[in-house]
Amino acid sequence: MQHSIDPKIDCVFKALLGSEENKNLLIHFLNAFLAQELAEPLVWVEILNPYNDKEFLGDKLSIVDIKAKDSHERIYQIEIQLTSYGRLPARIVYNWADIYSQQLKSGQDYGELKPTYSIWLLAENLLPDDSQYVHHYKMRDEQGRAFNHHGGIWLLELSKFNVSQIEREDQRWLKFFKDGEQLNDSAIPNWASTQEMKQAMNTLSVFSEKEHRYFQYQARQEYLREQRTLQLEKEEIRQELIRAQQEKEAAQQREQAALAEIERLKALLGQ
Repeated sequence: MQHSIDPKIDCVFKALLGSEENKNLLIHFLNAFLAQELAEPLVWVEILNPYNDKEFLGDKLSIVDIKAKDSHERIYQIEIQLTSYGRLPARIVYNWADIYSQQLKSGQDYGELKPTYSIWLLAENLLPDDSQYVHHYKMRDEQGRAFNHHGGIWLLELSKFNVSQIEREDQRWLKFFKDGEQLNDSAIPNWASTQEMKQAMNTLSVFSEKEHRYFQYQARQEYLREQRTLQLEKEEIRQELIRAQQEKEAAQQREQAALAEIERLKALLGQ
């Protein structure tokens, strides 16, 4: 390839899994991560917000996640997240709940709700105290018994993925998104020699070789870099405010303790 292309940049990510011409890649990706959840492999999905390069790259507020439904009306969401911040878990849960609840239209009852599966690819660690790179969340009780079987949330922490011997399709996808920027279509490694990986590489090549697409990719990359910087600065300010509040509360507690000690000593002197 003429230029290195990062598959984690949102326009590339959505072209890979959210375009009609790559619908088979979306199906393959979902089957790779949800094989144990689904009674049978997916063979058909409808992309609810398909990628359109002119609309996407011309609008800084473009919807960057991928939504699809299958023949059983089950809903799938896939999203890429380049930065981690304190309120991200709340955003992830809110997004799942929002998609799940939006199924019901006027006159419909709860029995018509279908499972909703949300998969997040995270470029940065969200759970630093957990060494696992895949996390699967469902609504369960303290004994691990499921409350219902209406999908769940999957977090894929790419920076924790260090598997050298690729043995499964989910691992293949994780390695592609983690190391894709270093791949070159003139020397494809063995793990990327499958039909799906070659098709995914071809999508990267389109962004690399076609001049106008590469310029669009660069512009999108710069915009996302600026947004990440602003987001990090806001998070740093938020953390500083939290620390300042904690220091203020600690000082107040010390002051109250000192006043209590003074009162205790006065009481002793008065005896």
